[in-house]
Formats: sequence, C-alpha cells, structure tokens
Amino acid sequence: RMAKMAKSSAMQAKKKKAMLRMRNPAKLAQVARKAAIKSFRDKFYPSYDSMGLQQRVKVDQILMAKYGKKIDKISKKMVVVLKKKELERVKAARANLNA
Repeated sequence: RMAKMAKSSAMQAKKKKAMLRMRNPAKLAQVARKAAIKSFRDKFYPSYDSMGLQQRVKVDQILMAKYGKKIDKISKKMVVVLKKKELERVKAARANLNA
C-alpha cells in the first residue's frame, strides 16, 4: 500500500516540496539520535540486521543501558553538524529546481 502511494504524483510532489524546506530542530535531533544509535549498533553488534526481533529488542535495551548517556551526548553534537548539512542540502535542492 505505502509503495503504491509513494509512486503517486501527489506523493512525489510532496516529497519535492519537502526537499526545499529546512527540517525543524526536533526532526534534526531525531535524525541525529537515530544515526548515533545506528553507529553504536554497527560497532558492537555487526550482525544486528540478521538477528531475530526478540534479539534486536534485547540488544537495543542493552545499548541504552550501557551507552544511553554517550548516545545523548553524541547526538547533541551531531545536531550541529546536521544543521550545516541541512542548509547545504536545501541550497542544492533550490539550485536544482531553478536549473
């Protein structure tokens, strides 16, 4: 269902319009947090993707218990980097629109 919707012209237009807009700070923080968690997963549990659902849940709990504070710290630093990248991304998208 979602794949079919993604192909629709309305959804494509919505996506194109979203590319021209800056993401709000809350969204950037969410993206940064996900990236930080992913980096920890990749480092400590390289086979995460091939694990079963229950195993992944357990791994996530362990990661949060052990590295939760580090993840928070890293994600705050990542937000600053993402904001700069976001500006560049939007500028590039707008330049491509006009070109």
